[in-house]
Amino acid sequence: NMGAIKVLQNLFSEPGRLQFIYADLGDPKAVNRIFAENAFDAVMHFAAVAYVGESTLEPLRYYHNITSNTLVVLEAMAAHNVRTLIYSSTCATYGEPEKMPITEGTPQFPINPYGKAKKMAEDIILDFSKSKKADMAVMILRYFNVIGSDPEGRLGEAPKPELREHGRISGACFDAALGIIPGLKVKGTDYETPDGTCVRDYIDVTDLVDAHVKALNKAERGKVGIYNVGTGKGRSVKEFVEACKKATGVDIKVDYFPRRPGDYAEVYSDPAKINSELNWTAQHTDLLESLRVAWTWQKKHRSGYGPPQAMVL
Repeated sequence: NMGAIKVLQNLFSEPGRLQFIYADLGDPKAVNRIFAENAFDAVMHFAAVAYVGESTLEPLRYYHNITSNTLVVLEAMAAHNVRTLIYSSTCATYGEPEKMPITEGTPQFPINPYGKAKKMAEDIILDFSKSKKADMAVMILRYFNVIGSDPEGRLGEAPKPELREHGRISGACFDAALGIIPGLKVKGTDYETPDGTCVRDYIDVTDLVDAHVKALNKAERGKVGIYNVGTGKGRSVKEFVEACKKATGVDIKVDYFPRRPGDYAEVYSDPAKINSELNWTAQHTDLLESLRVAWTWQKKHRSGYGPPQAMVL
């Protein structure tokens, strides 16, 4: 999102502090040129499409964008002797486990193209890290469901308009509260959960940032760390919607529909490993407060990173 890039460039305007390079990770020549022209100590690989619903409609795009592009990044790292990788993965690689909570040892059986593409990328990274010439420091962070915004109000979620249909539940709730869409569509009320709706582990983006910093500081050559990044607590979609209503002060209209392809009933983490090994614990676990922070940004940025706008309800 170029709006977010501009915000960051203004925040870190000192020469050499922040450089933005526009390139396609699927273009090996461009990626290798970037590595040749810069002395990188580490790579944090976040770049990927990330919508479960969209992945079921465009699976080939997801395999290319996630799996194939990760291979290009690894080849460039190997060619230019960059040995540290922090990889952005997902709890979607687990699919629908038989037991909760999910540990890092839970078998991975993803059920949608997004999760499958991420698992393939993980497998490639792990295979490469085992080769003698690699000598890599690898950290794989499997995110659970990310919510929230920058507490200082500088950055927030602003998906492209065409992606709103596939977007995250918080974005859909806010769109409904803002009147951008007529109401919220909840897909699936017959899951084997206490209230029939999906259960997810919602992790605040501020905690997620902290997890990456600690992973980078702990990364060690010749070792691989795999960590779930979640709170350890599951919340149902209905609970989430009620919290959104309180956060926004809007009685959001909710319509119920059949299940969405590729979704699973219940997913929440066991964060014990990341707690003990990285000394990381989620701090922003008040769902209502995370939503209030995100809502503060959303209601001032109805058009994303355009000029702040007044909110009229």
